[in-house]
Amino acid sequence: MRIAISTGGGDAPGLNAVIRAIVLSAHTRGWQTYGIRRGFHGLLGEDGVMTLTPEKVRGITHLGGTILGTTNKGNPFRWIVNNPDGTQTEIDRSDDLVAAFHASGFDALITIGGDGSLKIGYDLYTKGIPVVGVPKTIDNDVVGTLSTFGFDTAVSTATEAIDKLHSTTESHERVMVVELMGRDAGWIALHSGIAASADVILIPEIAFDIEKVCEKVRQRERLGRHFTMVVVGEGAKPIGGEVQLIERRAAGTVDRLGGVGSLVAKAITERTGKETRSLVLGHLQRGGSPTTFDRLLGLRFGAAAVRAVADRDFGMMIGFNPPHLTRVPLNEVTGKSKHVPLDSDTVKTARELGIVLGD
Repeated sequence: MRIAISTGGGDAPGLNAVIRAIVLSAHTRGWQTYGIRRGFHGLLGEDGVMTLTPEKVRGITHLGGTILGTTNKGNPFRWIVNNPDGTQTEIDRSDDLVAAFHASGFDALITIGGDGSLKIGYDLYTKGIPVVGVPKTIDNDVVGTLSTFGFDTAVSTATEAIDKLHSTTESHERVMVVELMGRDAGWIALHSGIAASADVILIPEIAFDIEKVCEKVRQRERLGRHFTMVVVGEGAKPIGGEVQLIERRAAGTVDRLGGVGSLVAKAITERTGKETRSLVLGHLQRGGSPTTFDRLLGLRFGAAAVRAVADRDFGMMIGFNPPHLTRVPLNEVTGKSKHVPLDSDTVKTARELGIVLGD
């Protein structure tokens, strides 16, 4: 059995743990594993494929990133070609990918990715490639799993950053607005905001009224609390407003969100007169060593994916649904996004702690 591994899309802490578990679990069965470089580029002539042995994955569990490299511009169904005149053309290279997969003698593909990569994996499965998916994103927005690996590390990183900002914000009696990743889901902002004792948390699932935010600032002033911590998910938007974009990207890729933190900070200053600063935590949330939880989850995901290959149970994604890892059909996962339920215990906890959610 020859298993190919792909790590496409944004990186997440715990990726190397998944790779190591796949390689070692396959090795114990006498199978071979291969890593496709930079998403699917390695099978389409723009990079290579590397043989993965136990020696090559030794000591990588604690490392961030991915030893295979990654890209968020490698959709074989919507491949971007740069023309000599500077324009770009979108073509379908999925048949080339399928042919390269079979020509390489691979028997199965384990694709590790978020909603975009899992959708590509499912589409390749419908074209005859035996695929098993592993959910990977710091955003935690993949359906069919309670948690994705990388999420716990991102929340821990964000919480630590907010903790550090507390002291300088209180010392200068300012308002601090921290913009966090998560795209259209507010999991990172909500969890880290509550854990770090934020006063305001704005998430994409709840359109916010900026006046409610400013009233919280004024209320704290009246109580002698002359500083306020505001956490904003990058996909948050005001009532009747739009999500802020840093960059609208080409077809086949995702737009870059961002800028809402700066807008919220400016509005607070204009309405309250308080000095307000904003900070975008950005890719710090993707980097660094995975937490113990993400290391263990990644290792479990990798081993479970190989078990699915052994059972020839393809077209499935491994899901973490405590206390077990389960197999979820990829067609029930793709094209969907897991958002924060507004009636969840976590949202209720935030409200009962006095945290303003903007509504």
